Amino acid sequence: MTIYKAPVEDIKFLFDHVLNFQEISKLSGYEDASPDLVEAILEQAAKFYEQVLSPTNKIADYQSSRLEGNKVITAPILDDVYKQLIEGGWPGLACCRDFGGQGMPALLAAATDEMSHSANMAFSLCPMLSKGVVTALTLYGSEKQKEIYLSKLISGTWSGTMNLTEPQAGSDLSAVKTSATPVDGHYLLSGQKIYITWGEHELAENIVHLVLARIPNAPEGVKGISLFIVPKFLIDQDGNILKKNDISCIGIESKLGIHASPTCTMSFGENDGAIGYLVGPENQGLACMFAMMNEARLAVGLQGVSVSERAYQQAVAFSKDRIQGNVPGNKNVPIIEHPDVRRMLMTMRGLIEGGRALTYSAYMHIDHKEKLDEEQKVSYHQRRIDLLTPIIKGWCTENSIEVTSLGVQIHGGMGFIEETGAAQHLRDARILPIYEGTSGIQALDLVGRKLMKDQGRSITELLAELNGVAQEAKKYNFEDIAVNIEISLKACKEATALLLNAEKKDWSTVPAASFNMMMLLGGTVAGTMLAKSAVAADAIMKQNPDVSIFYKNKISTAIFFAEHILPRNIGYLRAIKYGSKSIMAIHAKDF
Repeated sequence: MTIYKAPVEDIKFLFDHVLNFQEISKLSGYEDASPDLVEAILEQAAKFYEQVLSPTNKIADYQSSRLEGNKVITAPILDDVYKQLIEGGWPGLACCRDFGGQGMPALLAAATDEMSHSANMAFSLCPMLSKGVVTALTLYGSEKQKEIYLSKLISGTWSGTMNLTEPQAGSDLSAVKTSATPVDGHYLLSGQKIYITWGEHELAENIVHLVLARIPNAPEGVKGISLFIVPKFLIDQDGNILKKNDISCIGIESKLGIHASPTCTMSFGENDGAIGYLVGPENQGLACMFAMMNEARLAVGLQGVSVSERAYQQAVAFSKDRIQGNVPGNKNVPIIEHPDVRRMLMTMRGLIEGGRALTYSAYMHIDHKEKLDEEQKVSYHQRRIDLLTPIIKGWCTENSIEVTSLGVQIHGGMGFIEETGAAQHLRDARILPIYEGTSGIQALDLVGRKLMKDQGRSITELLAELNGVAQEAKKYNFEDIAVNIEISLKACKEATALLLNAEKKDWSTVPAASFNMMMLLGGTVAGTMLAKSAVAADAIMKQNPDVSIFYKNKISTAIFFAEHILPRNIGYLRAIKYGSKSIMAIHAKDF
């Protein structure tokens, strides 16, 4: 198993030459994010995640988590790591300074989060979810709630969770049954939640659960759901811990992957009722929770890139060491010399670099939206975030399965053996297209909500910008890249028109096409971002012909993506055109 090396050079290249981080550092409130400070933060993050967290990944997977009574025992190797994480201030890097955060750009925090998830994704789910709770409370919490909870969550002294799913509900939140009864200025909650990531553990002093529940006489469906803070330990008005709340973990799941992350079944109110506090207005809980869910969806897309990067690094190292076979003029060569192995490595590399550029671009838009005052500009960045979120969550996580599977394939039989660690990356990645809304749900959100809501405006706006990149690539003589991007852009336009004009009499046409549309858009945006990388790398090389091979490799990766991955988009369009007839041809009872 290889040692993880944070891709700092790749990250800095994106910041400096593709995403224009310099413009972010000029925004009001981000002036402290100078080039020197950003570089120092990236270097220190790399040092921490490479040296402290990364070595725990395989061991924590083996040690796993277990339940003793109502107490969750997490992997012993992680006991001191969480303490070091919060001592380093990493959870609060992009959080509000008013509550102890460092106020850095979201894009910079995303880069350090990528390192964290690559180092140990199961562990990093804990601080990831805490950040989501911070977002929800910042937007919808009362001033008193912010005063009590935010500083503790931002520091990492307390951790946070979101409690949505119930045994009978799954992804259908309209079926939530957990009840919340008002009593003396608070609520008593009763019910059960499942699949609660890091729902119980001993690493943090307290756990702040955000819980969806129904108050008495609430409307049916999602319009009758409210959101509540339900802390593991009750606290006084100054935030001091008093006693255990009526909450217990009654089970943890035995899972395919992310073994070091306890996935809990949480029971609320088995005795006197779990004390909770309303967040936002009554019956508006789903809108409040979506602030956390959308942030988590972007973070999960980033996880797809992260685990893929870890698998790629290991596959490269193995392919250079494994001696097998001959090539013309050479015998007993490392398998990296074989074209098919090179094909797999380039596919991994292309999907990772494309996914990273795509995902980071959303965080760039978040930073601009947060700090700009002009309504038109804020609206533009919000539209882009809304559009990219389901694409990133779906495309990057689906690709993480392909990339980590290729990692196993490159290892051959050794990849199927747990000893090498290649299988763990595939096992861990498999949850990514499932939690925080499956790929199908993301695709339905993209097409059913985002595309239909504005009648294709956001997509048309995006495609026009991507076309500008294609034309720039032509000027730099990247004709093959530009042509393949133009073909993909044309496919996106055609698919958009088809879906907007789909016959309403066949309800299944649009949902049947939504996954292919998501993959079509994801590949197109990622490929265009890589074209922008190639143009930037070429400009650098022309100014300084003696620069490192790094820039040449950026161009080679962009060309490979255009020639070997973008052609998949032709297939996605053809499938969209065929519609739902063959998909729905066999009656449900006949399967």
